Amino acid sequence: MAEKEIVNKILKYLKDIPMCFCWKEHGGMYGTTGIPDIICCFRGHFVAFEVKTEKGRLTKLQSVALEKINAAGGKAYKVTSLDEVRAILKNLEECEWI
Repeated sequence: MAEKEIVNKILKYLKDIPMCFCWKEHGGMYGTTGIPDIICCFRGHFVAFEVKTEKGRLTKLQSVALEKINAAGGKAYKVTSLDEVRAILKNLEECEWI
């Protein structure tokens, strides 16, 4: 499955969750390089997802962005499927962070 298809499935899922606001961050000349593909506020907390295919790898800038988000108290993840996102959000709901 192409990265764009994975992103679209994840966005559709996130937009149906109560207390979740999300958007697709667009790269290119008007975007900021390295920023994760999907940014969301989930139950009042900052969560970001960098979407890759199974064989996709993070760039150095993407890795740094994920590290900085996590260091700032947000949660940032590299994901390859909607199932991964579901599992991450379920885990966040069950832990004390949420």
